[in-house]
Amino acid sequence: MEFQKKVLIAGAGRSGIGSARLLQKNGAEIIFYDGKTDVDVEKLLSQLEDREHVGVVLGDINDAILSDVELMILSPGISIESEIVSKVREYDIPVWGEVELAYRLGAGHLAAITGTNGKTTTTSLVGEIFKAHTDNSYTVGNIGIPYTGAADKMNDDSYIALEVSSFQLESIEEFHPHVSAVLNVTPDHLDRHHTMENYASVKLDVCLNQTEEDYIVLNYDDPITREMAKDKRVKAKVIYFSRTFEFKDYSEGIYQKGDSIYLKDKGEVNKVIDINELILLGGHNIENYMAGIAITYYMGIPMETIVSVLRTFKGVAHRIEFVDEVNGVTYYNDSKGTNPDAAIKGIQAMNRRTVLIGGGYDKGVPFDEWIKAFDGKVKKLVLLGQTAQLIADTAKKYGFNDIIFVDSLKEAVLVCAKEAEPGDSVLLSPACASWGMFDNYEQRGDMFKEFVRELKN
Repeated sequence: MEFQKKVLIAGAGRSGIGSARLLQKNGAEIIFYDGKTDVDVEKLLSQLEDREHVGVVLGDINDAILSDVELMILSPGISIESEIVSKVREYDIPVWGEVELAYRLGAGHLAAITGTNGKTTTTSLVGEIFKAHTDNSYTVGNIGIPYTGAADKMNDDSYIALEVSSFQLESIEEFHPHVSAVLNVTPDHLDRHHTMENYASVKLDVCLNQTEEDYIVLNYDDPITREMAKDKRVKAKVIYFSRTFEFKDYSEGIYQKGDSIYLKDKGEVNKVIDINELILLGGHNIENYMAGIAITYYMGIPMETIVSVLRTFKGVAHRIEFVDEVNGVTYYNDSKGTNPDAAIKGIQAMNRRTVLIGGGYDKGVPFDEWIKAFDGKVKKLVLLGQTAQLIADTAKKYGFNDIIFVDSLKEAVLVCAKEAEPGDSVLLSPACASWGMFDNYEQRGDMFKEFVRELKN
């Protein structure tokens, strides 16, 4: 694709930089826009190979600039309902997200994974299976490398594992994976999507352009994703996975029965693997394994390759990640627990009395189910960030009063070290996004690990 005029990139973060680099390789002239006025322009431009033909607009944007723009690329952190999008559309300028741009300029066999929880683990597993199948594979999206950061290297033989968020799905047009997956839908990002119905609907847009030749993998045990199969947008072949249902009346499906995982394909049932051969424990990880098996199998990967990776897959950083043991207390980093449902799984994985660190950015979701999941495991709740008081009020509503407020993550770790006794665990599982205090959940998790190391030293 050729870009004859200027392309406006809204958002100067990692996604925006990836889009700019890809666009420049395709001959576009770039204008960065950011509503904030304190952006370090020199640092921004230093990340580009060609900085001579790049404009930067901070704060307000005038009509003269928009009159010369043919396309806007929207970073996922900016809502499709934002003022800048409305203004751009007044000029009939197309608005794409980074995922749409990368899809248009990339190539290859694409698997796209979305859902509230488990995306990163499942995408990582799919990526490892693709890598075992071919060197010509890429694992991209929210998992680390932006899709735009690798699109120019892809060809028709590439295999791509893409983690895609609801924010990125708001702005797709032609985006078309061969296999899509919606792992689950629980309350999250309601500050952006307003209602659960809107949020679930955006998730299902992952299959918007799929045809009868494609596949969509859905969680049968989640009532929202189970019902997605009935949506008129779903034209792809539905492959369910379940921990509780054997699909006796279905010709396809992947399920857990006893201590094993089975795949049913065209009515034929075969055991894939015994659960005791898997490294990651917990029901939520069994779901991630099953989704990963289904995605890669229907992407055409041989089952022997899939099983060999299943036996060695160790998961991802920041998801119930063991950090260290200090003075008889074990420390776990679950910074990826950015919503209550994900954080519930973090608590469920603990087998010791736990001092829990929570709180962060307010995404407008309730914390009731998270508090109820404490189930006698949580001995102290250490809170920080924008949601601290809201979480505390919710906890007190359910009779949990062992609460300590702190001003920083470092203070939280020091307090936990004081409150925890030998045999206890300390768990960072915030149930909230990191924004406002940290750049992202990775930075939050890395800082937590560093503070734990300082305790030991």
